[in-house]
Parts: sequence; structure tokens; C-alpha cells
Amino acid sequence: RLHLVTWNVGTASPPPEVTGLLQLNSLGPTMDMYVIGLQEVNSRITNFLSDLAFDDPWSIFFMTVLSPLGYIKLSSVRMQGLLLLVFVKHAHLPFIRDVHTHYTRTGLYGYWGNKGGVTVRMSLYGHTVCFMNCHLPAHMENTEQRLDDFEKILEMQFEGENVPSTLDHDVLFWFGDLNFRIADYGLHFVRESINNKRYNLLWDKDQLNMAKKKEAFLQEFIEGPLQFKPTYKFDLYSDVYDTSEKKRKPAWTDRILWRVKNLCQHASKGSELSEEEQTISVTLNKYISHMSYGISDHKPVTGTFGLELKPLSSDPLVTLSPEGEWSAEHDVLISYSAVPEFPSSAWDWIGLFKVAFRHVNDYVTYAWVEDDEISSTKDSKQVYMSAAEIPDVGGEFVLCYYSNNLQSIVGISQPFQVQPNRTLIGKDPTQEENSWMQKPDSAESHNEF
Repeated sequence: RLHLVTWNVGTASPPPEVTGLLQLNSLGPTMDMYVIGLQEVNSRITNFLSDLAFDDPWSIFFMTVLSPLGYIKLSSVRMQGLLLLVFVKHAHLPFIRDVHTHYTRTGLYGYWGNKGGVTVRMSLYGHTVCFMNCHLPAHMENTEQRLDDFEKILEMQFEGENVPSTLDHDVLFWFGDLNFRIADYGLHFVRESINNKRYNLLWDKDQLNMAKKKEAFLQEFIEGPLQFKPTYKFDLYSDVYDTSEKKRKPAWTDRILWRVKNLCQHASKGSELSEEEQTISVTLNKYISHMSYGISDHKPVTGTFGLELKPLSSDPLVTLSPEGEWSAEHDVLISYSAVPEFPSSAWDWIGLFKVAFRHVNDYVTYAWVEDDEISSTKDSKQVYMSAAEIPDVGGEFVLCYYSNNLQSIVGISQPFQVQPNRTLIGKDPTQEENSWMQKPDSAESHNEF
């Protein structure tokens, strides 16, 4: 279950809540993955420099919302105002590998990143999946420029890297402020059609729909029906279309499309896929806009999908567990084992994380798998963690094995309890907590930024 968000936030700060946007009050099953693509995140030079050193306010905001619900930030990529965030349930972490990010500037002839695309790709249970967040050129007359820029982004992502090109992924999601407009019809006709909820009268003149009929490379992309009001351009904090002097014509600028590679290959041969051949399928469950959010002149759009996968990799590369009772009163042990083909490295490490951790650098402490190893057999190995690094206050934690070669977590333990340090009973627990929350300076940074 995948929930995808695209939103041009117009340099605004995050709203008070995003419960509806993320469907957190839905009665159905919870999502397995959230993919959030933002455009026009505040990128004034002071903001951008501080965001490079620390997580930007939008990333922190979504982590604060999602981490208590059992999601971690798998990856993020930022290019000036473009931001792409991927959050995933803990249980899927060992089956997500080869995570790579990329960005392509198309503004000012490729020298400026106010327009372009940012991409996160991965192997998900052995299937290659790619998410591409784009902000294409504005204005009615720039349809050809939008198409040219999108083709350039498709060609340049991961060029020269040891990963498939974007169109070679099993599934590619393309979304963002694509800036396509409604051609020919005048402002009055467009607004009357919207007021009467006769959106179908406008579909044939939507520039993206028109381009899909002519451009071969677009015909392989699928989109749900546009059964919601055009999402641009609104007066701030309202559901009233632009009342400024410019009176911009409403348009479906904010879109979500997808492409399934094996369907394209079979369509080109004029054949149908059998059930056995269809190892991955994508179903759109809901494609809607969210009119209650008014921080920018765009309304956010979400797509809720079902991804059905025949797992090509269903066993974790590493299994690990804590040994015995854990507390800060003594050194503790971790046992782990890896599958024979696992490409281990001297830079691999095992981190101790609070259960509601935010991202891979959010560890409490860690051990190097080689430097801190104390025993090794054909079937398993043991690593120790120093008592000095274990939190005195105790609590619920998990262990995660981070692979330097694969740049991802490849094993995660069941949650377990660390007992409070009995020698500290009666001391101020907040002082103890503050003492172990300081991150070790020597840790290798593994951020995907």
C-alpha cells in the first residue's frame, strides 16, 4: 500500500496538521510506504544552507508525524525548491536495497535548479521501483518546453551510474507540478464547467492529455481520471480561484502518473500478459485533491496505490537479535548471521535504535561488525556493545544492520526491552537521558542527502 503526495507549497511553512493529506484517519489498512514530493520549498540561500547542514523544516515535520506510527525516512533528495521524501514501515526495510538518489536541473538552460526533477530509486523485494518528482516550466505557451524538459530529465537521471535508466525500472512513478494547462477554452467556460462539476468537458483540452495522444514516450504513462477540481490557482487560505488582476485560468497542474515496464513491452508486441508473467502490478485505489489546505496557491494531490509483488527476494540478508538481558550495568552482546552471498564490508555497523526512530542516522549507539566482533562461527557471529553506550533509562529498542555496500538497512531485530540501570534509582532520569542522547562523533555519516 503506497500513498503518494505531490504539493507545490509556495515557499510556505508546514501546516498545523496533515491527517487528511496522509489518510491517517482512514479505517482501512495502514500504508506501507509514503512518497512525498514537494515543489517550491523555501530555498532562499540562508534556508538552503541551513537545510544542507540539518534536515529542512518539511522533512522534520513529516518525520515527527510518521515516526511515532512506525515509519522511518528511507531516503530524501533536495534540489533548491524540489524535495522528495520516502518513508517506509520498519518491517520492509530488510527488503529494500540499492537505494540511489539523483537530480537534474533544467532551469536557465540546465544551470539553475528552480525547475527540473529529483528521483529516488530502489529495489523493493527484488523489483526495481523509481519515484520522480518534477517541477516543469510554467505558462500556457510552454507545452513544448515542458515535454522537452521531461525527456531530458528521463535521459539524465542515473546517467553513468551502475543502476538502470529510469525507463528500465519495473515501475516508474512520475508526479509533481507538471504545469500543463487547459488550452483553447476561455476563463468563463472553464470556471462554469468546474462550478457545475462537469470536469469531463475540459479533459480533451488538458495539455498533458493532448500530448499523450501525440508523444510516443508519454503513451506508456497511465493516469487516473481527473475527477477533482483543477488544483491551480487559488487565493491563499481559500477555495476561491485566483481573484488577482492576472485571474489565471484554473488548471490541473499537479499530477501523478505511473508506468509499468512489462506492460509496455507486451503492448509493443501486441500480446497480453499471463498471470505467471505479471510479477508486479499497480492498482490505483484513490486519486484526489485536498481542498482544505490553503498555505499556497496550489492544492495538494494524492494517489493511493496497491502494489502487488511476487517477491524475488523474501529472506533478509542478515538476521540479528540481542543476547540475554540488556541494561547499562554490563556490556551486551548481539548475535547475527548473514546469507552466504551477502557482500559484507569492514564499514558495516549495527545500530541500537529507539522503536520510533526517524531515519538511519537516528541511532542511540552502534558497533562496527568487524572491530567489535568477539566470536565467529560458520553459522553466526557475535558483536559486543559497551555498557557505557547503553541508555541508563532503558526502554523499547530495535537493532538494525547497516550495509555500507548496499547503502541500506538489511536486517532488523524484533523490538526488545533494555532494563533501566538499577544503580541509578533515585537519580534525575532526565540528566541520564541527556547524557546518552549525544551522538558519537566518530560515526560514519550514511545520510542519503
